[in-house]
Amino acid sequence: MSIPANFNGNIPMIDTNDAVLLLIDHQSGLFQLVRDIELTTLRSHVTALAKVAHLAKIPTFTTASVPDGPNGPLIPEIHQNNPDATYIPRTGQINAWDNPAWVEAIEKSKRKTLLIAGTLTSVCMSFPTLSAIAAGYKVFTIIDASGNWSKMATDLTLARVVQAGAVPIDTYATLAEIMSTWNRPDAMDFATIMIDHIVPPYRALVESYDKAQSVQKGGRETKLDILEAAQAKH
Repeated sequence: MSIPANFNGNIPMIDTNDAVLLLIDHQSGLFQLVRDIELTTLRSHVTALAKVAHLAKIPTFTTASVPDGPNGPLIPEIHQNNPDATYIPRTGQINAWDNPAWVEAIEKSKRKTLLIAGTLTSVCMSFPTLSAIAAGYKVFTIIDASGNWSKMATDLTLARVVQAGAVPIDTYATLAEIMSTWNRPDAMDFATIMIDHIVPPYRALVESYDKAQSVQKGGRETKLDILEAAQAKH
């Protein structure tokens, strides 16, 4: 098994106690350029990450590229759902890693695993990813919480960051690795995020399970035995 850069021979899995979530340039103006993922899906995945990080107490840093210009403001769902997230403004740098305040905040966390998502993928996600790897960080790039101007650009970017040593991951897997086990008191909080923002069909599974449990406790709602007995008489 080939181990990515900076993982020091360890399996590339997320260590929640060592992780920082970086949400970069998820801005309303930049979202207008996204063509490789549905905007509603992208927005929902970013919201899910904000909620998961807040639930798991993972330090979260956000930033925006000239938000008072055409790139627009950060989508409000991030800070609404993660009030502990820290917004770090920058002074025009395209690569967030070129902002000293950004790097300083990450360094102060004393954590070395970065979970990075950004829009646009080929710039706002990939540039900080490459810089962080060069600085010695373990990096997971959350591809379906990043949006790009074309699928081709995303494919090229994915190849570029993987060659540099990043680990690509999706939002669902990120939630699952952070959650780690169903045997935890907040398991259904994670499940709710999963249902609301990532895999809505899972709600039907939960509903079916709840109904099965109800039948075990209170008996059948539909009295099929009575119906069958009546049919037998005829």
